[in-house]
Amino acid sequence: MLENVVAFQIPTLVFFGVGALEHVVEQVKVGDRPKVLIATDQGVKRAGLLDMLTAVLETSGVPFALFDETEPNPSVETVKKATDLFHREACTSVVGLGGGSSMDVAKASAVMATNPGSIRDYEGIGRIEQKPAPVIAIPTTAGTGAEVTPFIVITDVARRYKMTIGGPQAIPSVAIVDPSLMATMPAHIAASTGLDALTHGIECYTSLMSQPFTEALAMHGIHLIGQSLRKGVANRGNLKAMANLAIASTMVASAFGFTRLGNCHAMAHPLGGFYDIPHGVANAILLPHIMEYNALACPEKMGRVAQALGADVCGLSPHKAAAVAVEEVLQLKADVGVVAGLRELGVQEDEIPSMAADAMKSGNIAVNPRQTSLEDIVALYHAAM
Repeated sequence: MLENVVAFQIPTLVFFGVGALEHVVEQVKVGDRPKVLIATDQGVKRAGLLDMLTAVLETSGVPFALFDETEPNPSVETVKKATDLFHREACTSVVGLGGGSSMDVAKASAVMATNPGSIRDYEGIGRIEQKPAPVIAIPTTAGTGAEVTPFIVITDVARRYKMTIGGPQAIPSVAIVDPSLMATMPAHIAASTGLDALTHGIECYTSLMSQPFTEALAMHGIHLIGQSLRKGVANRGNLKAMANLAIASTMVASAFGFTRLGNCHAMAHPLGGFYDIPHGVANAILLPHIMEYNALACPEKMGRVAQALGADVCGLSPHKAAAVAVEEVLQLKADVGVVAGLRELGVQEDEIPSMAADAMKSGNIAVNPRQTSLEDIVALYHAAM
């Protein structure tokens, strides 16, 4: 590290804790005639979380328009609908309430509120020209970290491809992380999003772009997830466990914006594009296989992951300690009830070459700790079946 200069910045203003939702009012009351576009989904609405947000806004006299058509792996067409509503209702800011999908729609519609064309035009890194409308991101799951990341992931259905739009301007202005909003999550959502956050932590920590700042955030996040995911899945009303998972998710997401991720995320995105598999589930299935593949390149780091997850690796060689890390993740995945393999989700082996070709387009491949070829990705998909 003495030979390299590193940079780290967390531009998002984060409000964390039970009751943090109340801070939304002061953040959207900007200008003479503020009006909020709320981007959310039907699950959040059914859980009563939308009512909690709108009650806070209505009490303070803040007008809003509602877009509640977000789907898992949201599409280009969904972003256009949300953007059209933003313009039609003369909104001034966007609140994303929900998991990663709702926050991505909020971030994407904020970009399109001030930039011409289609969201497709901004695929890639650093292509957003005009400053987006302000975004206040309110996660209701503890996993995606979209509330602080410089990335937006949108599905181009016509191409069966999940594209990434990225850059500093895609980072939300404000994140409101309130663990009490996560108490209504179904157990399977708590499990998959928690394992998504764990994947972020492990891939961030082992990325070729890791650095002391990001490693500290990633390792503490991994530790908190190892301590609390089982408890949170067992009882989402356990606010201490949910608070640990919520802050862990935000911490590791703050880090991976600077390190990118790795093969797991590169391979998870095509599973969303081809089969509409929820992102957290795809990551959870792939993660142990990627860890086993990468252990050859970074056994010492994998051993520290095992320790962070609570395993005793004292006296083990680095490679044996790395194997324990894989075992720990497999056991955690089984304990919280995530399916074992891709075949159970309907993935067909004849689609693997096409998915592998898409995965190789991801910038995450370049920062994976072990060099990876197209043939390696094909073999990893087969292993995960």
